[in-house]
Amino acid sequence: MELHQFLTWAVRLVALATWVAVPLYGMRVRGRRYAAFSAVSLGLAIPGALVMHVRLLDTVPASLRPIMDWGFLYSMIALGVHLGSLVHARLRPTAFRLLVSIPAQICLVAGFFAAIWLLALSIPRTVLWWFGLDAWLDALRWADLVPFGVALGSLVTSTRVVPEVVRVALGREGPQTVERVPLERYRRRSPAPLERRPLRIVQITDPHLGPWQPVQRLRRQIETLVQHDPDLVLLTGDFLTMESRGSPGALAQALEPLRRLTGRTFATFGNHDHEAPDEVRKALEVSGIELLLDAEARVATPVGSVQIVGADYVGQGREQHIREVLERFPRRDGELRLFLLHDPLGFQFVPKGDVDLTLSGHTHGGHVGLVSFGLDWTVMTRTAWPDHGLFGHGSNRLYVHRGTGFYGFPLRVGVPGEASLLELMV
Repeated sequence: MELHQFLTWAVRLVALATWVAVPLYGMRVRGRRYAAFSAVSLGLAIPGALVMHVRLLDTVPASLRPIMDWGFLYSMIALGVHLGSLVHARLRPTAFRLLVSIPAQICLVAGFFAAIWLLALSIPRTVLWWFGLDAWLDALRWADLVPFGVALGSLVTSTRVVPEVVRVALGREGPQTVERVPLERYRRRSPAPLERRPLRIVQITDPHLGPWQPVQRLRRQIETLVQHDPDLVLLTGDFLTMESRGSPGALAQALEPLRRLTGRTFATFGNHDHEAPDEVRKALEVSGIELLLDAEARVATPVGSVQIVGADYVGQGREQHIREVLERFPRRDGELRLFLLHDPLGFQFVPKGDVDLTLSGHTHGGHVGLVSFGLDWTVMTRTAWPDHGLFGHGSNRLYVHRGTGFYGFPLRVGVPGEASLLELMV
């Protein structure tokens, strides 16, 4: 058997073994939930990766085939080792992240995109085959490389956080339904000074401490944001991933730069924080961050007193929960009223005129879109979810932060993370 044939079969056998062994191992050690997670993840990635392997072998020159075979084999081995390691999830050393976790998750992304792309291409290929247009079929084979380009773009975008200054003007009137409204966004340039000092807010949301967001990286991002000397730092949830939940104390290390701003830092929970609530509570407490779970805080700022209301994340009964929290802590005369709400879908339930600005995250900016090119469009634009930026509903305003990280493998395409300073013009 030639080396090429051996490697081709090795890729297939390792893929099959991974698809079977990891869920079974996960079921035995960690339980049904992880077994289902790993089986579905592998089911979305492996078929596309295997078919793409065959397709690319027919596309590239013969001299490159051994390199491609070894690359696919390594990716499949890394995928099995990574998902197997998550049975005992914890943050891993840098070498493990670089040699195992990151290649494995790139394999997941490329395989996922490949499956969708190849299914889409099957339609024009069938038409061309039916009419005997072999020359066109041959030309179309290079389209098989698109998923790898998307995966590479996703990798670049997902690991990039864009520093911005965002100016938000509060409104006295606005649309009758939740709609996007204008704001001022400055990237790679400083805005002109305002005549009247704004309220300066740093929002941190969805950092998802994990393989792509290790402790030191998140810590450096926070240190950079703290250098803005904000009046308030507002954290709107989803701090951990599967790995960081298994590493007690890691989140506290990452948030440590915020201790110097004690009294100006407030947080609420996102959906993933309920998977390890005690760990998140402890990290926030030792970092001097006040946790507002269906609670209120009042803080003096250079622009006057500010009332901050934080709502815990709930999966059901969202409308009733939001209204009850806001009724429990009514607007105070003469105070700016801010509302911390992890999931922006709940903004529609905020009574008109009841909150000046709601701050949310959760959507990761819409994941796939044209934000990198200065356009607001994402795949979530036509959904009920506000994806990113500023929205209005009557005089209420909502700012949806694109987040500083992501959960699991990188799926940001054209929607980079955000590290912004909000200047609230009051």
